[in-house]
Amino acid sequence: MDRIDAMKVFVAALDEGSLAGASRRTGRSAAAVSRAIAFLEAHVGVPLLHRTTRSIKLSEAGERYAAACRKVLAELDEADRQAAGERSVPRGTLTISATVFSGVEILRPLVDAFMDEYPTVNVRLHLLERPVNLVEEGMDLALRITHLADSTLVAHRVGEVRRVVVASPRYLATHPQIAEPADLGKQQIIAMAHMGMDSWSFPPLEGSSVSRSVSFTPRLAVNNIRAAVESAVEGHGVVRLFSYHVAPEIRQGKLKVLLAGDEPAPVPVNIVSPYGRLSVPKVRAFVDFALPRLRTRFASLAKDAGYTGGTPIKPPRGRVSAG
Repeated sequence: MDRIDAMKVFVAALDEGSLAGASRRTGRSAAAVSRAIAFLEAHVGVPLLHRTTRSIKLSEAGERYAAACRKVLAELDEADRQAAGERSVPRGTLTISATVFSGVEILRPLVDAFMDEYPTVNVRLHLLERPVNLVEEGMDLALRITHLADSTLVAHRVGEVRRVVVASPRYLATHPQIAEPADLGKQQIIAMAHMGMDSWSFPPLEGSSVSRSVSFTPRLAVNNIRAAVESAVEGHGVVRLFSYHVAPEIRQGKLKVLLAGDEPAPVPVNIVSPYGRLSVPKVRAFVDFALPRLRTRFASLAKDAGYTGGTPIKPPRGRVSAG
């Protein structure tokens, strides 16, 4: 059996979540799909999948092998397209990664508009709440809202966001006032894993080098941003999120920014790609299309959240109330 062909079946099974799905996608019989997976497992000498009657799950070795397969297949596909003349015309499948919220709220409308303008380019938008290795997983681009440490990526800055503490006027009217981070210890906290489940950190006071940390037992812990925002809007607690998560609610007066003078440094937003990918027309076309639109979008969100030129519009010093 051809190993590349077997890799395609293996990846199809992973994408579809089952051997039956791979059978439908590849137009092969269930027996042929099983033989392809068995061929690869015999070739590498270890099990790649744990199978049940309804689903499949990668083994530890399978996770590494799947990443390698995706990379090999992506490179072969790229070679075929370049030989066919794609170097001059954007075409083929573009793969983009983002977190769920930024993918749905920021990238999805942009991707729709891009596909309208480039009908020969298809897009796979992978929305994942985990770090993605673009090279190993065969991704062309990603929207990253973080301080970048990976020097193997080319970054295009599109904006910045703040980590903001917010609560609704309804909540603030019936709970202890908040003037400094230490006051959060007396509040009902809505916690998100990526912002701290049992403590929040704030910059040092002037003249100090020691960061301030506020510990708490969350009243509500949730793993979905929209759920956290809605709970805060309805008056059930104080939440810390990125400013773009709550920009519409701040603009509409549904949430108030607290402790603006105590915020950490802003977090950069970048479109990133592996070295060399910008030479591919579909990638270059999307970057050229997306950069000005994303910069406009994040500047608008910053304004909605009360920031101009990267500077927070700070309330008067003193205690924050619902007024």
